[in-house]
Amino acid sequence: MMWDPACKFRRRETGRGQRRCGTADMEDQKAENLLNLALSVPEETRERTKELNIGYDRADRTWKIIVKYHGDLASVLREKFPTVSGTYLLNDFAILRIPERDVPGVIALREIEYAEKPKRLFFALNRARAASCFLPSQSGNEGLTGRGVLVAVIDSGIDLFHEDFRNEDGTTRILYLDDQVTGKTYEKAEIDELLRGEKTPGNFGSPSFDTSGHGTAVAGIAAGNGRASGGLYRGAAYESELIVVRLGIPDPAGFPRTAELMSGMDLAVRKALELGRPMAVNLSFGNTYGSHDGGGLLERYLDSLAQMGRFVFVTGAGNEGDSGGHARPVIVPGRIAEVRLSVGNYETGFGVQIWKNYEDGMRIFLRDPSGDAEFELLPIRGTDRIRIGETELLIYYGEPSPFNAAQEIYIEFVPEQAYVESGIWIFRFLGKGREDTYVDLWLPSSAALGQNTAFLEPSPETTLTIPSTAFRPLTVGAYDSRTGIYAPFSGRGDTRIYHAQKPDLAAPGVGIMAPKSGGGYEAVTGTSFAAPLVAGAAALLMEWGIVRGNDPYLYGEKVKAYLRKGAKRLPSELEYPNPRLGYGALCVSESIPE
Repeated sequence: MMWDPACKFRRRETGRGQRRCGTADMEDQKAENLLNLALSVPEETRERTKELNIGYDRADRTWKIIVKYHGDLASVLREKFPTVSGTYLLNDFAILRIPERDVPGVIALREIEYAEKPKRLFFALNRARAASCFLPSQSGNEGLTGRGVLVAVIDSGIDLFHEDFRNEDGTTRILYLDDQVTGKTYEKAEIDELLRGEKTPGNFGSPSFDTSGHGTAVAGIAAGNGRASGGLYRGAAYESELIVVRLGIPDPAGFPRTAELMSGMDLAVRKALELGRPMAVNLSFGNTYGSHDGGGLLERYLDSLAQMGRFVFVTGAGNEGDSGGHARPVIVPGRIAEVRLSVGNYETGFGVQIWKNYEDGMRIFLRDPSGDAEFELLPIRGTDRIRIGETELLIYYGEPSPFNAAQEIYIEFVPEQAYVESGIWIFRFLGKGREDTYVDLWLPSSAALGQNTAFLEPSPETTLTIPSTAFRPLTVGAYDSRTGIYAPFSGRGDTRIYHAQKPDLAAPGVGIMAPKSGGGYEAVTGTSFAAPLVAGAAALLMEWGIVRGNDPYLYGEKVKAYLRKGAKRLPSELEYPNPRLGYGALCVSESIPE
């Protein structure tokens, strides 16, 4: 790779051919570090990373950017940047498609409050663990079935033909399906035409609308009626009607992005408001990029939607609990604290986030696996580029933003050839303050990394995936109902800085029987499948309260409070609430007021 000849800061040759170069960036107070870094490096460099090019369309040289704004942004853009298009979401959020040359100017507009680039999302699914057969207890309390309540599943799609999503007369239980992959939407009547054979599957894009099977399993656990099993594998709210969003997958690696998730949530809320129905929304996706304190745009958008109507949003805690993807060293003034990062063979690139309190003084160093080269992460403005051996490091030393008091230092490991240099990379922190403090380091989701890339002394705490760190959704961890023990893969709380109690509770997430795309059932494991049990439970509570008239205000935070109060305490834990199981294990019968 040719180094940028426009380097305006410093170059240094040390050790193993280490070379350093800094580049100036646009105003960073209104844009996250990852976006600033992506815009500051050449396209050919971004293309060699897994994360930096997410949101960029090479064909027309445009960026898809998520923004929070105020005022009449659409009119301002038409006047000043007519080539910018956008999808305007509820509560003054938008997803803009901006020509690359115009990105700095658009972000600088007074109406733009903050901007982020999309991130990849990952199923909250632990594929490494063998699943076992487990039948989640079906709530029959007072005959609650979920009737009159909507269940929204924003996921990989759904198998329309599976018997568990059809009524006794063969018609669909899906009121509305939005397919982001094909850009088409379908009402119940159109889906029924397909099921009767009056339309061919080809006209609908895919006969199943779910190639991975993840969304089908999630929908079945939350609201499947168990028809294909004679009721044996019935879901929680088995008479609820469904709104389904099949997330688009523009990412070449096969993962949807936060922008698509936000669009899906927006659609589900608009439909529920239009229908005037209470709704439980299940989100079984997450990522690890962010401050983990609820301050990102995705989390803030989710919190804003949760307050718009008679809704309950449910998120899985993710499966990063035992992945080795988080480290939290204690920084003692005048002493060196080390964090060792093992990089496995054949790692094609990844990023490391370092989050610290802005006011905490410290020096940060990074040593390569050979021990021959060490450099300091200097707080320069803009992007720092360093080459050590055959690995290039892109470093962005950020500042606090108007929406977050924390400080992030982001490092992207980019291979010069095919792979990042394997071995033990060592971060060294030298405290300069008067009191002990700490920093947080996060890797990408384990689904995006090789098997042997992890911190060697990890911390399982604060391993919740985003957006489960948002304040208002119900965050669900997983436990093994056969043993009554916390599932170690389940993401743990609390949130960073503010230490909000997360997760709220746990549900069975090991060996759950769920509908299989293409027919039949299969055992599944992960917080992806614990969350829909709670989403279905929320639908039952809203049926009892809103539909049956026992409590017209039983939604939102009130549902969260009732489910927390009714949670049963497992004997494997001594104190509640705790960062593993929250207030305990889901128990619907104890959550409904007497």
